[in-house]
Amino acid sequence: MCEVRKQLIQISTVKDHMLYHAEEKPHVCGVCNKSFRKKYRLNEHMLLHTGEKPHVCEMCNWAFRLKEDLNRHMLIHSGEKSLVCKVCKASFRQKGDLNKHLLIHTGEKPHTCEVCNKSFRLKAVLNKHMLIHSGEKLHVCLVCNKSFRQKSDLNKHMLIHTEEKPHVCEVCYKLFRVKGQLKVHMLIHTRAKPHMCEVCYKSFRQKDHLKVHMLIHTDEKSYMCEVCNKSFRRRSNLYRHVVVHTGEKPYICVICNKSLRRKSSLNEHMLIHTGEKPHVCEACNKSFRVKCDLKKHMLIHSGEKPYKCELCNKSFRQRYELNKHVLTHTGAML
Repeated sequence: MCEVRKQLIQISTVKDHMLYHAEEKPHVCGVCNKSFRKKYRLNEHMLLHTGEKPHVCEMCNWAFRLKEDLNRHMLIHSGEKSLVCKVCKASFRQKGDLNKHLLIHTGEKPHTCEVCNKSFRLKAVLNKHMLIHSGEKLHVCLVCNKSFRQKSDLNKHMLIHTEEKPHVCEVCYKLFRVKGQLKVHMLIHTRAKPHMCEVCYKSFRQKDHLKVHMLIHTDEKSYMCEVCNKSFRRRSNLYRHVVVHTGEKPYICVICNKSLRRKSSLNEHMLIHTGEKPHVCEACNKSFRVKCDLKKHMLIHSGEKPYKCELCNKSFRQRYELNKHVLTHTGAML
């Protein structure tokens, strides 16, 4: 190589490197004003605005904005997982995935929120968390103008308008809009409950259910109603409670115009019109419209009687049976 050209390359490399120390970002996007240290990063960013995806997989024609994304995608076709965790022998296609996985074993959470000091294993999770503090919702549905913090949430929402359900259960052929819903559904068939409480060893199908359960042991109720000071373990329970004070019933049935306080109540109500009974007993295949009815029914199979009379210790399957029984002690008319 020509010595002059070699020196020019070295000077250029040093200049690029010095930008990291100076924190200078001289390359600015003319559309959204985001700035970058290097010109090629700006060029990559511009593809977001143009929608262009120049890197195409030759095997399945899936297109990508960045060459590195295509390279990662190609590993799916090759099936190669050459990177192995030394602790649990799990294998990965990419070094970045292995590094993320190792944080599970070390317990390390290097990414800390500067607002509330909560820590996270992954930078991407911290970035999502920060949107809670900023309240920013950049991703807007072009159909109904509803806005979302994350692009993935918008993508899931769009399936409501398209009515598309691309994820199919291979056992019962039930369709789902979101892959996560299919994964949760599959646990019904496998009967796996991989999430166990370390206090009482109760197991759950979903991690969210375990988190809610853990609040029973901590007895923490951090969400308080500003009207009556009643406190709740979950924010969603507080939202449902507040409607009691306002009297608001914002959810209206499009078939019979009945209005309800909660979205979940509307969903349950709609099953009356459709005749659908999505909650199925695994023991006898009897189906129910509402999940709580299935839970009551399951007590028949388990023989469990969780409602106990404090006066005579007699037990009952249903709360209403206990209430009815208590009247025999009080002498009230049935």
